Amino acid sequence: MAVNFSFDIVSEIDLQEVDNAVNQAKKELSQRFDFRGSKSSIDYNREEKKITLVADDDFKLRSLQDILNGRMIKRNISIKALTYKEPEKAFEGTFRQVIELVSGLEREKQKELVKIIRDLSPKIQTQIEGEKIKVSSPKKDDLQTVINHLRSIEFPVALQFTNYR
Repeated sequence: MAVNFSFDIVSEIDLQEVDNAVNQAKKELSQRFDFRGSKSSIDYNREEKKITLVADDDFKLRSLQDILNGRMIKRNISIKALTYKEPEKAFEGTFRQVIELVSGLEREKQKELVKIIRDLSPKIQTQIEGEKIKVSSPKKDDLQTVINHLRSIEFPVALQFTNYR
């Protein structure tokens, strides 16, 4: 019997790492001189998977985004997992922006990934299982080629490769 090697393609977020990144961003916000006396804040709702930024003006909102993105990157959370909504006017002339955390592969994205893998090599088997894609092949080198190819393309969703066997 031939041995098949496999791995899973998933798109997941470690919510504890997001929590840590938001706490670090809050700490930096409290220590920065340019935010002294402002109404700027960062709030994280873990259950709804949303981060809310509040800033006095557009410039400070962009600074908050930069702070948050920097902390996310340092915690190995892909920026592709963050979906920024349009900033809206809030109370007392401030701006509010909601950021949604995206995890899981949608059906269209799964089909797109399967097509990319099949175009790369027809010998590699792919199977959609819920929110993950199982990729298998009799050769480990083929699987390494798939992983390297998927890392090299600009896919709109953050991808992780798990359960490599």
